[in-house]
Amino acid sequence: MNDNKKSLIAALLVTGLIFFAELIGGYISNSLALVSDAGHMLTDTMALVLALLAIIFATRPATKERTYGFYRLEILSALFNGSILTLIALYIFYQAFQRFINPSPVWSGLMLTIATIGLLANIGAAVILAGGSRENLNVRGAFLHVLSDLVSSVAVIVGGLIIQFTRWYYIDPILSVLIGILILRGAMMLVFESANILLEAAPKGMVTEEVALTIKAVKGVRDIHDLHVWAITSGINAISAHILIEDSEAERASQILKEINELLKTRYAISHATFQTECVSCPEGLVCHIEPAEEREHEHRH
Repeated sequence: MNDNKKSLIAALLVTGLIFFAELIGGYISNSLALVSDAGHMLTDTMALVLALLAIIFATRPATKERTYGFYRLEILSALFNGSILTLIALYIFYQAFQRFINPSPVWSGLMLTIATIGLLANIGAAVILAGGSRENLNVRGAFLHVLSDLVSSVAVIVGGLIIQFTRWYYIDPILSVLIGILILRGAMMLVFESANILLEAAPKGMVTEEVALTIKAVKGVRDIHDLHVWAITSGINAISAHILIEDSEAERASQILKEINELLKTRYAISHATFQTECVSCPEGLVCHIEPAEEREHEHRH
């Protein structure tokens, strides 16, 4: 946990500094592509911030008022960031349209210098995050963001070389539109995924019918109903359901629930489970109180 946190902080410092360098360099060199790449770098910076917040909030204890802790602050932050990035992408498209109508000269030398520094910084950030990306989903997500920004830095360098040797300034808004599309794609994914979690939809990639079949396959389970699966935050999934247990297996209720919990944790990464057990012979609408066999034997002896 601490190693991942240190890696994220180091990568965050690198990407944050390059974001400001590209933003200022793009303004001075009059390169919209470089400014757009700064916007793309901003998406990676925000991804790193979210990954860092996820690790920090995971260690904070729950309170009486917030029984699940502060996990959803990460989701609120992601929703806000996605909205801001959408506006940035639209602004880039607007500026690119203006450049298509009236092409502007670009200081290609400075553009190439800043873009090359950005490329080297992205390579450094990718190396920093590579180790933790194998064992932590949040770090892996940040690692993939950095790799995508590395590709856009290469595109800006190619654009700078084209301007340097041909003076074809249209390449600048063309690259801006392509990078803007990358920003918009990442922003919309943030918005939709955050909205799904806030609406308590099933976690991404999880099919509730498959989860139900997995539970039904456990020996002693007759049926399942009132099944709900949702994400508390990214990577932390929860489930609640009513489980109908065969009368002949009622004494094994605790063992059955233990088997179900282990299966759900292994196959679907569901770490929070709340189940209500019922017997086949239970009157409709009532919940059985299933006593362990040893308790009944104890009462019988006394």
